[in-house]
Amino acid sequence: MFDFVNRKKRIVQFVLLLAVLPFMFWGVQSYRGDSGEGYVAVVDGEEIQRREFEQALRDHQARLRAMFGGNFDNAMLDSYELRDSVLERLIQQRLLFREAVNNGFTVLDSQLVNEISQIPEFQLDNRFSKKQYEAFLRNEGLNPIAFESRVRQELLLQQLLDGYSENSFVSDAAVGRVMYLSEVQREINQVQIMPEDFLSQIEPAESDIKAYYDAHQSEFFLPERVRVEYLVLSLESLAENEPVSDDAIQNYYDEHQAEFGQPEERKASHILVAVAATAPDDEKQEAREKAEDILEQVLQHPEQFAELAENYSDDPGSASRGGDLGFFGRGVMVKAFEDEIFQMQPDEIRGLVETDFGFHIIRLDEIKEAKIADLNEVREQIERKLKMQMVSSVFGEAGEDFSNTVYEQSDSLQPAAEKFELTIQQSDWINRNATEPAILADERLLNAVFSDDAILDKRNTEAIEVMPDTLVSARVLEHREATAQSLSIVRDEIIDRLKKRNAAEMAIAEGQAKLESLLTGEEDAATIDWGESKQVSYMQPQGLNQEVIRTIFKADVDTLPTYTGIENPQGGYSLIRITEVIEPEVTDKEKRENFGHQLQQMITQEEMSSYLGGIRQRYDVTIKRDNY
Repeated sequence: MFDFVNRKKRIVQFVLLLAVLPFMFWGVQSYRGDSGEGYVAVVDGEEIQRREFEQALRDHQARLRAMFGGNFDNAMLDSYELRDSVLERLIQQRLLFREAVNNGFTVLDSQLVNEISQIPEFQLDNRFSKKQYEAFLRNEGLNPIAFESRVRQELLLQQLLDGYSENSFVSDAAVGRVMYLSEVQREINQVQIMPEDFLSQIEPAESDIKAYYDAHQSEFFLPERVRVEYLVLSLESLAENEPVSDDAIQNYYDEHQAEFGQPEERKASHILVAVAATAPDDEKQEAREKAEDILEQVLQHPEQFAELAENYSDDPGSASRGGDLGFFGRGVMVKAFEDEIFQMQPDEIRGLVETDFGFHIIRLDEIKEAKIADLNEVREQIERKLKMQMVSSVFGEAGEDFSNTVYEQSDSLQPAAEKFELTIQQSDWINRNATEPAILADERLLNAVFSDDAILDKRNTEAIEVMPDTLVSARVLEHREATAQSLSIVRDEIIDRLKKRNAAEMAIAEGQAKLESLLTGEEDAATIDWGESKQVSYMQPQGLNQEVIRTIFKADVDTLPTYTGIENPQGGYSLIRITEVIEPEVTDKEKRENFGHQLQQMITQEEMSSYLGGIRQRYDVTIKRDNY
């Protein structure tokens, strides 16, 4: 959430992204006097209003759309995990702000003025311009008081977090040791001693079966369970019965053909001579002259375009492919580049094209013409969309009517089913922790199903929104109390458990015995089929879990080969032979410094995470999940 590396950069980014930041302070005045909308959480006595949460959620959704573009899955917007994440960030902000205030941090007016006056967007002729400042805020729909309040709060939090970002320290010796451990490798062979190899040797005694049953009776209880019938009212269920005329489908198709086609795409290659847009004129001229020389070679030998791109292009992503950029449509490339490409004919070469990246030599390789799908291919898609549009505007009213019907005629679901043309569905036996069917797995719905009102009085549950635009009401058909299963019923299951447990113990004992005999020299390692060798390290574990890696690197390697072993989490034993230690190459100073910087950042992040966890424990935080 916060950049611990560059304070100035963080302030500038904060200002530039005010319109889309999902987790930002909006000024205390924004939340006073609006308690009628309800709140979603209380942090140390201060409410986080629902309006604030919804605004933060909308901003985060906008960022997701911008990030994923056409690949964005709208189902992500309905995720409870996403909503929880947004609320958690708002809570963290409240906690950090409370910590800053409680610890006496302040932001002087002079600090605030200094920070705002250095933001590039407010500069004119390299000096702060009040007109630029006011125009920028006006365009963003902000007023100076609210804006300055946000920047002040951001600076306040920076003061609090600077203690972590600016004071973490990693010694050179620690950097060297961690770097060595991350790169040193050990060559190993591994043998798995599996419980399955011992199952046939085990036959539990009747006394063991009885003793296990007596000690684990609670595990063999059948929990309280019910069978229910239920109705689902959703946009989809309402839309199914909504008629759509052929004319409406035809009109939509005619007016929205862009939705049903593949836009024109072009495949191009380029050679880039890179130069920054802000570079001095003499540097730009030097780059231009270099690009002109390359263009002359390309025009003389167009068949060598790929070879010249590989040798001269400054675009590392395409140079290795002979400059190939693949197919792309409009809106993907920078405007000057795109405008040129979409005027060209196949095999045509043009240059120089100047963009913010430098000078380009372009060749158009292929054109994919735009295609429009036939109406018959998309008829069902259009019909469904029109139906959803028709019912979405009335779903709120329908949902209220559905809720009233299942409540007022609570002795049956049939009236609601007939009224809304729904099919009554039935479940198998489900318990309080049911996950299937998914439509019934909502915690609030299960609590309603297992209530006395539903079980004893045989009433419909209230209509509960189990997901956006989806209401469910259920009715209990049968109910069974929690019951203990007799030993005769669960005997086979107990036998299976005992055999697996004992087999795992035998496999571990066998592995430990083999390891001991290998270390003492009593057993010849050549008699064991070790399989293929592989080189492993902390950074390249080759599929081994961290416990196995730690065991390998804890082994004494003064004399090789040596042996070690560890119990498998899945059961059994891993017997490991270490045959070679492969020392890392000597690293240069720059690589060591970069590694040290990364290690310091990791430690800073860990400390920050621990700090956030600690302050969460010190303050009273209440979340109203039913309200968001």
